[in-house]
Amino acid sequence: MSTQDLVPSPVGPVDVEQAEAALVERYPRLVRIAYLVLPPSLGRNRRVLTAHALVQRSLPRRRVPGPAVPQPRAAEDAVDPGYAYVRGEVLRQALVAGLPLRRLALPRRAQFPPLLPHVWGLRLFPRVGGADELALDQRLSRLSGPGRAAYVLRGLERQGDPEVLRVLAAAGVADPESALAEADAVDAPPAPETRGAPGTPADRPERVGEQPGPGGRGPTTGPTGTGIAAGPTGLGAGDGAGRPGGTGSEGHGAETGPEAPGGGRSEAGAPAGFGGPGSGVGGPAGGGGSRVGVFDPGLRRSGVALLESDEFDPCALQARPTDLMRRRQHVRAVVVGVVALLVCGALLGLPGDGWGRNGAAAPSYARNPAAEAALDPAALKRVPPAVWPVSTRQDFSVWPARGGLTGDRALLRRALAVWARPGTSVHSSATPGTPVGPPMGPPQLLFAGVVDGARVVLLHDGLRAVRYAEPVEGTAGTALDFARTDGADTVGSAALVVSRAAGNVRYLTAPWVKETVVRDLLVPGKAPLPLPRDAAGVTEPMTSPALAQGCTRWNTLEVVDGSGRRLLTDLGELTPARLLWGPPAAPADATGAEARGAWARTACQLTAVRAHGVRSVNAWRFARQALPEGAGHGTWLCTRAETWRGTGSRVLAQFLVPSPAVPAALAARSEGSPACGVREPRVLAGVLWQAPGGGWYVLAAGSAGFTALEVSGGVKGRSDGPVLAVRAAAGARADLGGTLADGTRVGALR
Repeated sequence: MSTQDLVPSPVGPVDVEQAEAALVERYPRLVRIAYLVLPPSLGRNRRVLTAHALVQRSLPRRRVPGPAVPQPRAAEDAVDPGYAYVRGEVLRQALVAGLPLRRLALPRRAQFPPLLPHVWGLRLFPRVGGADELALDQRLSRLSGPGRAAYVLRGLERQGDPEVLRVLAAAGVADPESALAEADAVDAPPAPETRGAPGTPADRPERVGEQPGPGGRGPTTGPTGTGIAAGPTGLGAGDGAGRPGGTGSEGHGAETGPEAPGGGRSEAGAPAGFGGPGSGVGGPAGGGGSRVGVFDPGLRRSGVALLESDEFDPCALQARPTDLMRRRQHVRAVVVGVVALLVCGALLGLPGDGWGRNGAAAPSYARNPAAEAALDPAALKRVPPAVWPVSTRQDFSVWPARGGLTGDRALLRRALAVWARPGTSVHSSATPGTPVGPPMGPPQLLFAGVVDGARVVLLHDGLRAVRYAEPVEGTAGTALDFARTDGADTVGSAALVVSRAAGNVRYLTAPWVKETVVRDLLVPGKAPLPLPRDAAGVTEPMTSPALAQGCTRWNTLEVVDGSGRRLLTDLGELTPARLLWGPPAAPADATGAEARGAWARTACQLTAVRAHGVRSVNAWRFARQALPEGAGHGTWLCTRAETWRGTGSRVLAQFLVPSPAVPAALAARSEGSPACGVREPRVLAGVLWQAPGGGWYVLAAGSAGFTALEVSGGVKGRSDGPVLAVRAAAGARADLGGTLADGTRVGALR
């Protein structure tokens, strides 16, 4: 057989109606084919249901293309194209159903138990056949799936070997010739016994009640001498004289039943007459009796008859009950499981628009009237828009409720529930020192709307501002942010971050903000860019420096209210930080030319106070110093970041060389120090500086009030006044100290 002969020849074209007609007309034959090809290890009940399911799933969804004129076939191989297509689909699925499930392989639909048809409470199986059918079923069970398919096609469908090879190849069999060889082995005669010649006592043990006949052993049951006789090629019921007998299985002569034409009768009621000459079942007398017959490889008439028997008919079924005790236990388990699911559904809430009643909130842990009132969206405080213009104070307490979703009670309920009990899937953050517990009572609603593809809710409880965000599509990615805002004034409550996305930030501004612009701190001479807002006060997106990797641009939000301009910057928190300029006792907003020039060289140092709960940052020029070798004048700045919680302030001392293009050099830093603040408005710092000529110097400066400075250690020197310059070696280290007017010794900032 050449490789070209194994290429499956198309059967099309086939219409859906043509395939359906073939399936309905020959449904019993197709189900029988599927039943025979399916592995017996599935069990008879599952084989029956799976066979019906495979046939019912074999209809094409659309017209099957193919050549208008199929390839020529032998007359006995010609079949209707619709039937050929459906039969091929049945074989393909039956072969897949016999494959074992593997861990790394993608499972196929046919490998799972069928959903339909399905029978509850009954086990269905074909009628029980005789010993011949049992023997054939056992032999088929030893074959592979392709081997069974080849045997069925050749025996039941009476297809020639070339057509069998083509059908198997079309069904996806990798080696059809091996499958055909397996089918040939089913009908091959058994190997001869080596223990003795057939018919000798050493061949097989005698059965109880059997008496030897003239040609061998065989039980005699009457005057005719009917008994069991076995020949070299098969077993059959003989007449005691060695004449061919009945079926090749149990050919016991029965006194109460009629004799078969060949002299015997099948024990299971199978039709007699298969033991005649040329049938391949019976044989000449001789040898001991046996229960299993052997087929003659020359003719397959007996195999065809067995394949068409009731044993292999999944359409003529018997019904028996399943295990009643186990079924009762399973019903109880199912009832308990359903009740548990109903209870869990009642507790957690049914899904509506993708969220449960409380969204991503954790289960409730307490029932307290005050706590329950705080979770009621109807109890939220809503300030009318006309309150803030006539109020004696301007802060978050007079912000009106804005946004397009302020009436969405389901959204507000989820926001309050997640605030009180954030689940494990919630991404939560809080500025240092901010409590994250539930509100003590109904909070105030500031905003509810859709921003950058998320539903956002801003709430305020007098101590904290809380931002809740959930995606518009799906339920993953809920966020909850806390920021401490106690003591916020008009400027401190001028804006809140409402969204961060793709490196940009949007603000919700206070109702008293009249104008918003974007100003780049690193380019002080550049005019600010306008930043539009919508009707709810939400700004357009602007690039945020909080998430930037480098420091090539530092955009700030400049707002204009009724009393002046304010400069705010995003430091990665819910509330922006206010930028100031001036001495600690009287700082002002950093909107002047001098302030912008100083901040242009120190803005990149703001990364040191990012995400630290910062309320405001003040930069102060505390000293100017003439540099050695006539290099000009240096400037000393002290930058202090105040927090909302009052503690944890950070202080930075920076030195600026005369060139405006060179950023500030960090001289010293400290956390928790009162330096540069209202309580202690003084600072002392020093650096190791290299002059343009190559010489190295220790430079130091103190704020007003220092009368003398002194360095010791690796470098020694002293000066009268608040500045000092001492020649030093490269890499030198020294200790710096200063003396105040009252004689108090003060160390450098560290």
